[in-house]
Amino acid sequence: MELRRIKMTAHTKNIRVLVVGCGHMGASHAIAYHQLAGFEICGLVSTGDSKILLNKQLGEIYPLFNDFESALVVTQPDAVCIATYPDTHELYAVRAFEHGCHVFIEKPLADTVEGAQRVADAAKKAGKKLLVGYILRYHPSWQKFIELAKEMGKPLVMRMNLNQQSHGHKWTVHRNLMKSLSPIVDCAVHYIDVMCQMTGSKPQQVSAIGARLTDDIPSWNYNYGQLQIRFEDGSIGWYEAGWGPMVSDNSFFIKDVFGPKGSVSIMAGEGTKAGESDDIDSHTKTEAIKVHYSDLDEDDEFAKANDWINLSDELNHQELCSREQEHFLKAIQEDLSLETATLDAINSLKIAFACDESVKSGEVVKL
Repeated sequence: MELRRIKMTAHTKNIRVLVVGCGHMGASHAIAYHQLAGFEICGLVSTGDSKILLNKQLGEIYPLFNDFESALVVTQPDAVCIATYPDTHELYAVRAFEHGCHVFIEKPLADTVEGAQRVADAAKKAGKKLLVGYILRYHPSWQKFIELAKEMGKPLVMRMNLNQQSHGHKWTVHRNLMKSLSPIVDCAVHYIDVMCQMTGSKPQQVSAIGARLTDDIPSWNYNYGQLQIRFEDGSIGWYEAGWGPMVSDNSFFIKDVFGPKGSVSIMAGEGTKAGESDDIDSHTKTEAIKVHYSDLDEDDEFAKANDWINLSDELNHQELCSREQEHFLKAIQEDLSLETATLDAINSLKIAFACDESVKSGEVVKL
């Protein structure tokens, strides 16, 4: 894997970063910090053995900690990467800001909307950078997908899903996630954010349904959910997410949008085959974008052939994580404002929780 390098000068100080949470996403971010010029890992934190396995992968060179508070005091980092379960995000982020650190935090920003706002307020009070891990914002294929969707006119119809037939360790991760959040809150924030970018419009109302298909999760939660959003400009969108060994992996990856002028679709290929729905690379992998035009000739036949955009040279998941961290580094070094991105993260989380409320109440929720 070839990584782009941030240009460094003799007087540029490395950003010392403490990585908290060493599972899938934490490991990917740690690899990025390990390989990118400008970062220096000062410690790895987890409650289990994931930090030991990650340290071996990185060459067994980094200090290991079981406790976040202790690690924060001992290492005195410049930045903290938070890749733990969502119910710890607010506490860890606020503590990091109180210690004068910049924060990169995996989505969702917090496990409540109020908590997300408190994190944003803490960042502003500390005068430090807060970057939320919305990985699709750094994905060239998704950037193109959004750009093309905007050319299809208004209103838009947006159809998206990501169902995961998880088992083994990944089912353990999902069960742990569902101790605090539902799949449509944890996953939907990505795709609600995409829909908001496509429409540039304000959501008016949401409705959602959900089903609890296992006793392995809390009684108040559900492991399958489907939501619908209506926007002020008349656009509508749906998203569904399901986790667990019972979930179908048929058509688990749908990313599709159409408007008056035609449609744009991310086409499933080798990266989204049945049996790979819990493979993290398949969640961001695109193979081609199909652009269909609605123009008709005098015989009501299509006047223009479909366009196909080949995406075979796209970035993989690790390269996307590295691109996120490059942006984090640039924001710190060049004092870039991340306020708009933070507001977008809070907004998408607010919409996702409104959907969660709709599941539990059975009512349409107006925003």
